[in-house]
Amino acid sequence: MIDAALSNYPRARLMTSVTPVERLERLSDQLGLDLWIKRDDLTGLSFGGNKTRQLEFYMGEALRQRADTILITGAVQSNFVRTAAAAAAKLGMSSVLQLEDRVANMGEYYHRSGNVLLAQLLGAEHIGYPKGEDEAGADGALHERAEDLVAMGRKPYVIHLGIDHPPLGALGYVAGAAELHTQISDFDAAVVPSGSGATHGGFLAGLRLVGQTAPVYGICVRRDQNQQHARLQNVLGRLATMMGFDPALVMEDICTWDGALAPGYGRIGRATREALTLMARSEGIFLDPVYSAKTFAGLLGLVEQGAIEKGQKVVLLHTGGQPALFGYQDELQPS
Repeated sequence: MIDAALSNYPRARLMTSVTPVERLERLSDQLGLDLWIKRDDLTGLSFGGNKTRQLEFYMGEALRQRADTILITGAVQSNFVRTAAAAAAKLGMSSVLQLEDRVANMGEYYHRSGNVLLAQLLGAEHIGYPKGEDEAGADGALHERAEDLVAMGRKPYVIHLGIDHPPLGALGYVAGAAELHTQISDFDAAVVPSGSGATHGGFLAGLRLVGQTAPVYGICVRRDQNQQHARLQNVLGRLATMMGFDPALVMEDICTWDGALAPGYGRIGRATREALTLMARSEGIFLDPVYSAKTFAGLLGLVEQGAIEKGQKVVLLHTGGQPALFGYQDELQPS
């Protein structure tokens, strides 16, 4: 069913290969779990990350429309905008990246290093948006810039941030979940980041469509769990319509957890720092401070609360984002 449904949507092949699944031997021993990690930090394009899967469908639609310029909005250290710039370059397009002021009072590294530097190397045009919690306004600003490009004879394609648009990116994680099922199908729980909802929603739907019933815990990285739950309902409702499955298959299985969210989006709290350090020093794997470290912190919190029980087989989705580490040098330097 998945292949047939996905075939209705144009797709630009950006993934270099199937990403590996690895057992985390030392952390399994330390935590009393059978802990595995899906390495979507190794998707290949421009330092990898989960956005490559999503962009296959956005860029596929852009190619169908014969676009020559991609416009996208995100935080200053957004992995999505960096990967979109790379995808555009690979496909012979230009890119306009709108950087939103989501994280206040950050230093020079945050505004010049990491994903910002990489996007500059990719030749992207940067514009700014002064607000950080105004999805409709940010999308509106992109359309204003797109109108300017049309007047110049260009063919722009806007990748929207707001949820009032088809979640094409979620299709990438329906496919990603099906891929995981071919690698490891007998696990007790999965833990994934939950931000836009595209990765979390697509992953949950994909697992249910292949018959996997394990709980999927979405770790909130931007909103509290009640707001995020409502967002997932919207995303999954739209995704069900797009793919032709009954939304009842997934709606009762939405699990969001915000115990690692503090002190907020793009901010490194104690739990995030400890999780990032534990993964690095136990397994030699780097997590990013905005998404994947909060996700691992969430897994640790769920174990502490007993929602994930000792001895269970658990899959952690590593969504990449390591370039952002260099933008957070001031916050990550040992005190």
